[in-house]
Amino acid sequence: MDFTLGERSDIFREEARAFLAEAFTPEVKETMHETGVHHNWDFHKALVEKGWLAPGWPVEYGGQGRDPMEMLAFSEEFQRAGAPTYGVGTTIMVSSILRHLGTEEQKQEFLPRALRGEIIIVLGFTEPESGSDVAAAQTRAVRDGDEWIINGQKMFTTNAQEGDYAFMLTRTNPDVPKHQGLTTFLVPLRQEGVEIQAVRTLSGERTNLTFYNDVRVPDAMRIGEVDGGWDVMTVGLTFERSGAQGGESIRLLEEMEEWVLSAHDDDGNPRREDPDVLARLGKAAAENEVSSLMGRRSAWVHDTGGMPGVEGSMGKLFSSEALTRQSGDFVDLLGADGIRSQGDPSAIQGGAADYAFRFALGATTYGGTSEVQRNIIAQRGLGLPRAK
Repeated sequence: MDFTLGERSDIFREEARAFLAEAFTPEVKETMHETGVHHNWDFHKALVEKGWLAPGWPVEYGGQGRDPMEMLAFSEEFQRAGAPTYGVGTTIMVSSILRHLGTEEQKQEFLPRALRGEIIIVLGFTEPESGSDVAAAQTRAVRDGDEWIINGQKMFTTNAQEGDYAFMLTRTNPDVPKHQGLTTFLVPLRQEGVEIQAVRTLSGERTNLTFYNDVRVPDAMRIGEVDGGWDVMTVGLTFERSGAQGGESIRLLEEMEEWVLSAHDDDGNPRREDPDVLARLGKAAAENEVSSLMGRRSAWVHDTGGMPGVEGSMGKLFSSEALTRQSGDFVDLLGADGIRSQGDPSAIQGGAADYAFRFALGATTYGGTSEVQRNIIAQRGLGLPRAK
């Protein structure tokens, strides 16, 4: 059985590596570390110049027509490098929804601007009282003629401080079951009534709380049917969970492999000869291979005309929990040195293990918690009944 991605994917992977070596500069990395913002405008502009904001889109929409296997190779390299692509990712994710579900006017208005790098679209799903149960959203949208008035609060609105629009899930009908009374909008963020407050995650990244007080949005900014927002969200969450998996784990393992080559224990014995060290490194390598193969499976489903919903959930679940296990293992191996953070001159491998350990806790919630992914796999993949 052949698990390679093919010659075109290999060529595109090398192009991506060459680009990252030039554009993902030490200055960009330092800015990411200092600010906690995983969006960089210089890097963003470099992607625009290459035509790489959405290289997998059809040529008629401004993309390069890259196939899913090429895109998997591309995404693997960007994940592995830790490049600042979150703003690109959410913008193109929402733009992909518009490609499938938007009106012609919305496509003409937003898709070219997204590909030119002129706008950033962020996600407005999670609320303080609902967490991963995004269908329990209480942010209200009430119709007023040709406009909607929005009131409520969202959390984890990452890059809102840089963003132009929020792809927002709102409740438009409180009198029906929760999945049936939702509507999605593109909400302009630079207007009266929108307040953005910075929040730092455990791993130091900046996200935001966003508040909406009598914010007016034209009906033309509605995506999908009124009260049909859950259908839109299903498409969006599938895009969010599919694709490359495990880039953070691969990067962490590479750092630990480099460390073990020169590390010694207190008695002067090489750590690379320690059976416990070798066992943990080997386990991580095996898990990373599984994550990679799951990403390939999702790409194959996409390449054959399917939508990798269950496959994306499987890959997201496994890779995020593998990172949690591996980062804990490596912090344990390093002992007290394992909790030295980025920026500490004495931190081993630049504090890679400490960062991964803190980041991993959030990774199990991004795009839906592990419990949510297990429910999706059980219900949609195995046909089991919904848990009560």
